[in-house]
Amino acid sequence: MPQTRLTVAVRPGARRSEIREFKDGVLQVRIAAPPVEGKANRELIQFLSDVLEVARSNITIERGLTGKLKVVLVRGLDPDAVTKRLKVVP
Repeated sequence: MPQTRLTVAVRPGARRSEIREFKDGVLQVRIAAPPVEGKANRELIQFLSDVLEVARSNITIERGLTGKLKVVLVRGLDPDAVTKRLKVVP
């Protein structure tokens, strides 16, 4: 099964979840959940699941559970497919 690792910089507590940009190999994401008790991490997984059109179970935060910089593993999509789906987001 193809898989892709993404480095994601997360800003929790935003008004709405959105992808800001892909800068220097890091995906900049705002998340509409507070960084409390894993809420922002759960929202990040749900948001990426929706944007990338994969099941939540195919997305795992490998590193950075308590920090703003995370490494996320996306199973079922190769890097080209991930890039194409991320560009669809306004």
